[in-house]
Amino acid sequence: MKLFLYKLLLFLKVMFREFKAQKLRMALTILGITWGTIAITLLMAFSVGIERQMMKANAGMGQGIIVIWPGQTTMAFHGLPPGRRITFIPEDMTLLKERVPGIDKISGEYERWGPTLAYGKKQVNKLISGVYPDFGEMRAHYPQTGGRFIDQVDFDSKRRVIFLGNKVANELFGTENPVGKMITVQGISFMVIGVMIHKSQDSSYHGSDEDYAVIPASTFVALFGDPYFDNMVYSLKPGVDSKSVRNDFFRVLGGKYRFDPKDTHTLWFWDLVEQAETQRKIFVGINIFMWFIGGMTLVIAGVGVANIMFVAIKERTREIGTKMALGAKRSHLMFQFMTEAMFISLSGGLLGIIVSMGVARAFWLIPMKGAMAFMGKPLVNLPIAIVTVITLSLIGFLSGFFPARRAASINPVEALRYE
Repeated sequence: MKLFLYKLLLFLKVMFREFKAQKLRMALTILGITWGTIAITLLMAFSVGIERQMMKANAGMGQGIIVIWPGQTTMAFHGLPPGRRITFIPEDMTLLKERVPGIDKISGEYERWGPTLAYGKKQVNKLISGVYPDFGEMRAHYPQTGGRFIDQVDFDSKRRVIFLGNKVANELFGTENPVGKMITVQGISFMVIGVMIHKSQDSSYHGSDEDYAVIPASTFVALFGDPYFDNMVYSLKPGVDSKSVRNDFFRVLGGKYRFDPKDTHTLWFWDLVEQAETQRKIFVGINIFMWFIGGMTLVIAGVGVANIMFVAIKERTREIGTKMALGAKRSHLMFQFMTEAMFISLSGGLLGIIVSMGVARAFWLIPMKGAMAFMGKPLVNLPIAIVTVITLSLIGFLSGFFPARRAASINPVEALRYE
């Protein structure tokens, strides 16, 4: 053990002596590796941050849902002319649940723009939606602590209860807790049962969810007398293909309303399931591109390491010849030069990762508002660090292997004659 430690210390002493003799060259090479590591690590960190932020914003609309609107026919069908408008009624929900097995949850939605909501002397005109209990989970309408969303009892009893977007609640109540308070909707009293938590949302079909209010669909019909849904929202059972369910909608509703199932203008779909899959594929492509850019930077730095090692071999030819004449084996020389190359690569890589983590941390301390919030927070996670270390190790191995093989192949007699 003592002999091993002595050899190790001697080897490190020789290695650092060589580094000291080539300080500028080594510093520039390590800097190149460091810069390459920073490039690839921060590129991936920002990619992860943007992807997470977009997923979070998309989740604000709801995960795994599809929104459907009625359209109008553009084809003649069984003697009926084109141009007929399609309407949705509550019976359609029951029909679809029975005839489309891929549906998990479904809710019709009524909408009314501009009703007056009042609390005390404060009044606001907002969008009111009438929905079914399953709507809350599908559309990510999660209540703040102490509140709740509409339930089945509210729906069956046609209760005058209301769930407020957090912006609406702030406009009416300020810092006061709205839950349990009474407000009026078009002069009719409603009890506030919940307020939506603040959430990121980058898409919507009737404005931001924080800026409207929700009541039971049964109460909505009693209040406004609207017989037709403006749209329906549904989610799918696990493993179900959204396109096959879409075809089932055309088949089932086409049979009821007598339109051609191939007439795509009769029903309009916003498929967030398909949108999420498309987004996932886009980010896979972005990540591959960023890995390529960062990898090329590291490869260029690796070429610099190899060049340093070739120059070192040339300058130490007599030393190599002396070692071989004294009995040094080829494996000893290979190990020496490959270790030096690996040390350079991993030193630069470690420094680059530390700097990258510092930069990423600095972004977490900066408040991101407006358009900057789209970038999210860069995240140097474990997979990125592991892949970067593996990449650097491979570069260090390749950068040291060929110079080491050349050093080991030098004829000791010719090396001793080298000037």
